[in-house]
Amino acid sequence: MRKVPALDHDEQVRRLSEVAEVRVVDCLDVCEQANVIVVRPSREGRAAGGRPVWLGLVNQAEAADDIAAWVRAGGPGLADPPDILGLYMISPPRRISPKR
Repeated sequence: MRKVPALDHDEQVRRLSEVAEVRVVDCLDVCEQANVIVVRPSREGRAAGGRPVWLGLVNQAEAADDIAAWVRAGGPGLADPPDILGLYMISPPRRISPKR
């Protein structure tokens, strides 16, 4: 079962796959923020100081278009995200290491 049943997940993946490598995973440890998308910088973007950007509650079809446009423009480190994506930005989860 998908976390957000009203969203066409396959279409969201298809749209994003047109501009970037997409990896679908079961869990990113922020279930309450589903659908979560992490936009990683390109090699050039990382060299320019870009870091991964976490987006949560990406549950509108149009959001995939906004993300794709940002990636086409260069993505993290090379292009500012569209203002609308500021509404989706979240902090990555803190990973808790198992006690030894």
